[in-house]
Amino acid sequence: MGKVGGVTMQEKERAEIISACAKGDITVAVAAEQLDVTTRHVRRLLERFSEDGVSGLTSRRWGKPSNNQLEPELAKKALQLVHERYADFGPTLACEQLRVRHKLDLSKETLRHLMIKAGLWIPKAARSAKLHQPRERRPCVGELVQIDGSRHRWFEGRGEACTLLVFVDDATGKILQLHFAETETTASYFEATRRYIERHGKPQAFYADRAAVFRSPMATGRTRTQFQRALDELNIELICANSPQAKGRVERLNRTLQDRLVKEMRLEGISDMASANAWCSAFINRFNDGFARVARSPLDVHEPLHRNDNLALILAFHETRKLSSNLTLQYGGQLYLLKDKPEARALIGQRIDIHTDLEGKTELRANGQVMPHTCLELPKSVKPILVDNKTLHHVVDKKTRNRNERQNQSQNIIVKGVTAARKMSAQSRV
Repeated sequence: MGKVGGVTMQEKERAEIISACAKGDITVAVAAEQLDVTTRHVRRLLERFSEDGVSGLTSRRWGKPSNNQLEPELAKKALQLVHERYADFGPTLACEQLRVRHKLDLSKETLRHLMIKAGLWIPKAARSAKLHQPRERRPCVGELVQIDGSRHRWFEGRGEACTLLVFVDDATGKILQLHFAETETTASYFEATRRYIERHGKPQAFYADRAAVFRSPMATGRTRTQFQRALDELNIELICANSPQAKGRVERLNRTLQDRLVKEMRLEGISDMASANAWCSAFINRFNDGFARVARSPLDVHEPLHRNDNLALILAFHETRKLSSNLTLQYGGQLYLLKDKPEARALIGQRIDIHTDLEGKTELRANGQVMPHTCLELPKSVKPILVDNKTLHHVVDKKTRNRNERQNQSQNIIVKGVTAARKMSAQSRV
């Protein structure tokens, strides 16, 4: 609030209203309404005004310390503890620790101001924004391909929401592959990668985020995901970005597709994933003709498939299980029995590779050879239900009996059943 001659503007306005009330220009009730105070307080101000004039309306707390002022010793002690023990703590957490461990009861805002003044905390408004400097494009086509999945209502109200897997070249900005899938899973990326490689060949590297499909959530990071393992076998490098801005090219393309692709599919009347995947090639060609740029190098570094690269085998789920002494192993709720042959007996106690393709077909392999086997389904374990004798009939009705069937039975059958149950219960008690 500004001051005029040692008096604040608020006090000056108050003096004008009280002066008008003292002259009889306005009533006490009107003055109270304008000042937003009670009429009793207006009369009190009139007495001060008549005695001391405008200076009598000045707050008598002016120049005096606040009643809620923090004691200097308490502030000094709190800052000393924060500096010694909680220098890397935020104000909220440091305030909690001071209250619990040192019995110092300060508000978090008070401690925040103390820490800011002492240089122990930088407020958010004063922090420098994190910079994401642009990265130069790769010179060759196929040297780096950014991949990402975008969950959206691609068919608007004509179909359910689904995920679009996008493959864009870093050097030219060309869309190299679009694939619609129900969700962003390893199987969907296997299918999209297979179509990409069959069409363009093997790129040098894929650039993706840190989703569980690409990077193992384990802290050590030593465990490879299925997608990592497949790319290693194809000699394709997988780079995981540390932030969304690092792969901004595919992120910006997702926004463009959510506008342009959705409207074009509306005009074409496409409302399902199968039709969209079959139509996408025409859209990719039109889009690249209009928006792709020329790479700095005319070289295309996509590599053709090697004669030993079996995509159906590589882009599948690989697991291993140890072969038991009776030539069996368990996987996925199934019991696999290898045929009793000398080469199978030689593998007892060793790991057997289990390959499951995208269609669910499973093969057992050892040293690159398919092992003939038969498959049995394991019985599902049923956990016992622990109930007392008072609630047994209710649990049985709820879990196993058909209530509609019981309701359709005649009254005589129900009575006979109840009588028999009572008789059996009496016999068990005896």
